[in-house]
Amino acid sequence: MWLGGRGLLRILEECFSLTCLSSARTWGGLRGSMAETLSTGTEAACELRAPTQQNGDADGDVGDERPPVWPELSAQGVELAPGFGKQATGSEEQAPAAAPVPGKRKKRRGATGERVVPPPKKRRSGVSFADEHFAETSYYFEGGLRKVRPYYFDFRTYCKGRWVGHSLLHVFSTEFRAQPLTYYEAAVRAGRLHLNEEPVRDLSIVLKDNDFLRNTVHRHEPPVTAEPIRLLAENEDMVVVDKPSSIPVHPCGRFRHNTVIFILGKEHQLKELHPLHRLDRLTSGVLMFAKTAAVSERIHEQVRDRQLEKEYVCRVEGEFPAKEVTCKEPILVVSYKVGVCRVDTRGKPCETVFQRLSYNGHSSVVRCRPLTGRTHQIRVHLQFLGHPILNDPIYNSVAWGPSRGQGGHIPKTDEELLRDLVAEHQAKQSLDVLDLCEGDLSPGLTDSTAPSSELAKDHLEDLAASAQKMDGVLEAAPQNLDATALAPRNAAETDVVNQEIDPLCAECRLVRQDPLPQDLVMFLHALRYKGPGFEYFSPMPTWAQDDWQED
Repeated sequence: MWLGGRGLLRILEECFSLTCLSSARTWGGLRGSMAETLSTGTEAACELRAPTQQNGDADGDVGDERPPVWPELSAQGVELAPGFGKQATGSEEQAPAAAPVPGKRKKRRGATGERVVPPPKKRRSGVSFADEHFAETSYYFEGGLRKVRPYYFDFRTYCKGRWVGHSLLHVFSTEFRAQPLTYYEAAVRAGRLHLNEEPVRDLSIVLKDNDFLRNTVHRHEPPVTAEPIRLLAENEDMVVVDKPSSIPVHPCGRFRHNTVIFILGKEHQLKELHPLHRLDRLTSGVLMFAKTAAVSERIHEQVRDRQLEKEYVCRVEGEFPAKEVTCKEPILVVSYKVGVCRVDTRGKPCETVFQRLSYNGHSSVVRCRPLTGRTHQIRVHLQFLGHPILNDPIYNSVAWGPSRGQGGHIPKTDEELLRDLVAEHQAKQSLDVLDLCEGDLSPGLTDSTAPSSELAKDHLEDLAASAQKMDGVLEAAPQNLDATALAPRNAAETDVVNQEIDPLCAECRLVRQDPLPQDLVMFLHALRYKGPGFEYFSPMPTWAQDDWQED
């Protein structure tokens, strides 16, 4: 039968409509099974991915490494295998595999019983502290010391690659040894631990990529000297201060409010500063900050090009040679955690020029010009020369042996050296000198009688119950403690409202002897910094004067 052109066209249109209808019905039936296949396949891929992250990202957070495609699946907790997003973006024809038919789509949840992980939040670039951080607590002065009142603080972190697939119990027992496991069990009952902003109910929960952990702790900071931070210069580009010994430049370890950055922000309203160089916590003297990132980059470029001149002054053991001495011994880092270095042929090249300024019959004042910028360079070179800084708690320690490291002679292994240094400062209750606390130490170096491990499980049950009573206070103001709540109270006023006392805090039950102000001073001072278009001086410290005598 012959059909005209119009008749043939009409038949083709009807066939095409039937085909589309049939395809739509088929797609509707397959949609659920395809989504289930996607979820199952993705979970299998993630199970294979976890060991890869553990090996390939030993230290860094992996929270921001999620592929940017398929945001709707990410929001529902479906984890995508590596390369999945790239394949999808490479061909638009694959879009129906993840998107249902047009119209309003129901939000997918994870499989039944599957824990949903929210997508990571965007991180702010750089580090900046504002008024809400400064208001966490307050400080007071006593006995020549600046003391911070204890306060509640949230430690926050995304799940690290090496934690994926492990339980919280495993992570706390292997990487957070500052407290015994019984403490963390009590913290769970007290509502102190949160995972993705939900209270943790069981430490056996297995961690996933992008999990966000928050641990509320009662924080104690070591005291520092009460000596003020003096402003040496300020212009539109820079702020230059005279840093006292014992105060860290920025938050680190147990220090937060007792730092130069926080003190300048709270007392001088100088905020969002960029440190242009670093001084060890025990080193005093000239410290420069840039007010903008552009100025910071310009000065750092000058540092890289060796355009900055640095001059220090120190007081050392014995009679230093009268003539100029140049030391070019390479320096190797023994331990980044403990912060100990020594001269070693495998180390990085260094050069320091020394010139004696005076000698009082027992010790010498020496001017130091470091031409390179290695960690503890001046202190290590002086130890090698047999004239360590007079009161250097690390490089003038008996832990180095009879010769105290002179000429690089150290009659022990690095492990033995670290163990002996830690043991010495544990006995003196001065681990802060090494920027350590008990929880930072490996089991072989930790004193078995450490107070943090003395909490019996039955005792923690009672403490957890007491801590639960404080949940309302913590939730109301964990970061903005009222000044009246932080005011000193009588010993009898130890109720749960007192923010300075926490039932779960081991530090609250310890009585530590305050250091003497003179014990917080090391005889090393940054005297002068000079660069293209600027030069800043700090006054000569008292211990560097010609008529100074030892006690």
